Amino acid sequence: MNILELLLPKSRTAYLYDDYTLRQGLEKMRHHGYRVIPVINRRGMYVGALSEGDFLWNMLDRGEFSMQAQESHRLSEILAGAEKNPPVRHDASMSELLAEALEHNFVPVVDDRGCYIGIVKRRDIVNFFLDHYYWPEEQSSASTG
Repeated sequence: MNILELLLPKSRTAYLYDDYTLRQGLEKMRHHGYRVIPVINRRGMYVGALSEGDFLWNMLDRGEFSMQAQESHRLSEILAGAEKNPPVRHDASMSELLAEALEHNFVPVVDDRGCYIGIVKRRDIVNFFLDHYYWPEEQSSASTG
């Protein structure tokens, strides 16, 4: 199976640009209800993902908690210390996709140039494997029983 069949395209996902302020990032995450969000640069290249914890630890490390203080810092400043959520290429195998999904709630997908094209959610990967590997066995044993 081609992983692009499970892809939620970039146009239907929320993401941040690495030059956004921390305030912009926090507000967008809150608006969409995300706990982790992809980050790209202005050329469309995937550069990482930021979690609520990344924002929190950064604020604690700096001792700055007001939203006004978050205006003076860019997401690129905290990406280096952020949790890694590596992307897979659009032609990755389902086993590669599953391996990444074991560690993360979503898997970012990039094209041949490293440009972000969307995500595959862990839920969709699990459902794929259930539909193709688990449920068929149960259905065939039920029909023979």
